[in-house]
Amino acid sequence: MLHRKIYQLCCDGREVCVFLRDQQRWIERARIVDIEGDLVTIRYETEEEDEVSSWEEMVRLESIGSVTQKLAFVSRGHSEPLVSDDCPEVEQIHPRSQDSNQE
Repeated sequence: MLHRKIYQLCCDGREVCVFLRDQQRWIERARIVDIEGDLVTIRYETEEEDEVSSWEEMVRLESIGSVTQKLAFVSRGHSEPLVSDDCPEVEQIHPRSQDSNQE
């Protein structure tokens, strides 16, 4: 079952995080680029000081303990959503003022 899911993630080309059980470490922001038999090829980047390195690792399927992927994110900032001037007036979001709430 894990093999099928990893194959699906490979086909989708999504960014994932992979936990390697035998090394007890996470590979973050990785892409599964190939599966051949029980070997999984993972491509990712690391940043150290002022250097960015690209890596490609081949790991055995049995050493993968977990695969996670980010589904969505929402900014916690308290900012107003952007409104396009090209958007129809009916669909535009306008900030509510306290005066209109009192009516």
